[in-house]
Amino acid sequence: MPVREELSAAPVERRLRLFADGRGQGAAAHEHRLMRAARPALPVLNWLGQYARPLMKLPRLGWITSDPLVARALLNDPTHLSLLSEGGVGHLWAQVLGDWVNELFDGPGHHDLRTRSKDLFTARTSDAFVESAWGSRLSEARAHLEAGGELDLADLSRILVGRMVVTLLGTPVDASRGDDAYREIFATGEELASIALGTTSDTVLPPDKIAAARGIVERLTGHIDGAFDTAGGDTVVGRCRGLGLSPLETKGLCTLLMVAGTETAASAMARMMALLIDSGEQVRLLERPERREDTVREALRVTSPAPLIGRSVVKDLEIAGRTLRAGERVMVLTWTANNVAGAFAIDRAYQPHNRQLWFGAGRHLCLGGPLARAELDHFLTLLTGDGRPLSIVRRRYGRKVLIPAYESLVVRKHPAR
Repeated sequence: MPVREELSAAPVERRLRLFADGRGQGAAAHEHRLMRAARPALPVLNWLGQYARPLMKLPRLGWITSDPLVARALLNDPTHLSLLSEGGVGHLWAQVLGDWVNELFDGPGHHDLRTRSKDLFTARTSDAFVESAWGSRLSEARAHLEAGGELDLADLSRILVGRMVVTLLGTPVDASRGDDAYREIFATGEELASIALGTTSDTVLPPDKIAAARGIVERLTGHIDGAFDTAGGDTVVGRCRGLGLSPLETKGLCTLLMVAGTETAASAMARMMALLIDSGEQVRLLERPERREDTVREALRVTSPAPLIGRSVVKDLEIAGRTLRAGERVMVLTWTANNVAGAFAIDRAYQPHNRQLWFGAGRHLCLGGPLARAELDHFLTLLTGDGRPLSIVRRRYGRKVLIPAYESLVVRKHPAR
């Protein structure tokens, strides 16, 4: 599968060396420290990615690529690549959820499931979900900021994601506990996602992790069996029923939405605001509010909250002058591929090579992409509400976490003139 178009390597090397060495200023330097705190090997892998254009083979890891064109070609090739065999996320979750995952993840049932669930998250429904889940709590946070208070955006993002889970899945929650109830929901999703820690080179889970993960899944989705027939149409469970999905399919889809949309969403929200502040781009956004949609896209490009996508090779493949053999693994370095375009800039032109590579590509393009965009757009109102810029009071990077994220990011508004 030839790739005809190539990108210039020299500026890419300079940018990524600067980033990997931690010598960048402002936004890039903080992003580097954030990733290093999360997973010390991640900046090294990102740096190696400069040489993985079009492809590079590493011991134990297998093939890696940071070329967006090659990445898209690989992710659009279900004939030669799969996420069900060892090295793929489907292989991981089949051990937890059961063999039926093989049918829905990459088997004959996958196309049917995607076809029936394609309208689950549209721009309109996603905006409605966010308003329902966040409206009052986000307004309260904005009022607190505008009155001169300090606000921890990282903590708030976890609370909001917890509220979104409750809204989408109809998860029972003791609302009298306030924010703590939603922090706990988020922590449960985070705990489930953490079973992937340490699986960069191996997706075979030990029995104790499988048992622990199954217990968490039951805690998150056990209510669905009893609620399936009566769940409202404004929940994912009710919409899945209306789309013709079975309770088993619904529970599986809800589990995967939890894994894909908890840490990644919270990470992107706080990191987007830090990027805006550290880069000075918040001033330009306040002057040009019509750039909000571009800001969301640019934040997703630069943060790429899921920095790696793995696949296993199931059939020999010729691509970009390399031969990938059945049984080997290939890893798309999405962060590196997305960041070759340069530093965070809200007026950056659309990048046709990357498109939405931060959401994956092909048949496994993230189902919740519109929801993620809606979440980031609503979160931006914390900045744009009264037109005053934000200052970072203090920050703390999350350490040894699956998704690079701020543990704490405390901000306040500039005083009114």
